[in-house]
Amino acid sequence: MTEGAAGGSAGDCLALYDLFAAYGALIDAAEFDPWLALFAATCTYHIVPRENYERELPAGLVYCDSRAMLEDRIRALRQANKYNIHTDRHLIGLPRLTGEEGDAKLVEAPFAVYQTDQEGETRLFATGLYRDRIVVEAGDLKFRDKLVLLDTYAVPSLLATPL
Repeated sequence: MTEGAAGGSAGDCLALYDLFAAYGALIDAAEFDPWLALFAATCTYHIVPRENYERELPAGLVYCDSRAMLEDRIRALRQANKYNIHTDRHLIGLPRLTGEEGDAKLVEAPFAVYQTDQEGETRLFATGLYRDRIVVEAGDLKFRDKLVLLDTYAVPSLLATPL
């Protein structure tokens, strides 16, 4: 991403929008290998209830502190989803550049995830906020650190759906 105004250039904004659109679309299509390719070689992925985050409590629902752990999570999702058959739909709000940290751009985006079961019943599954560190790697934007802050988290099947 190039330097520029607080929100970056129009091209930077479009690249961010494309990254987040791909993120949601790939999860919804269960295309986990291309989804993993959206992450930097060195990355983290954490899902934490907002209440825990605000109270600085370390307990989270998912804690992947390396790409290998994220790959393990994908293997687990493929296994779990054989038994929890559903369709996900991620609605991701416009990403907002909130700052910079070294070579990373700090970006936030609100989200909602809906789930449809085999009977065709759709329900709101989760809402929250992504707080990400995004870097350029091999010419592409990548998630170095993805923090998923959940507003809702008391869902029994939460671990069977990537957020």
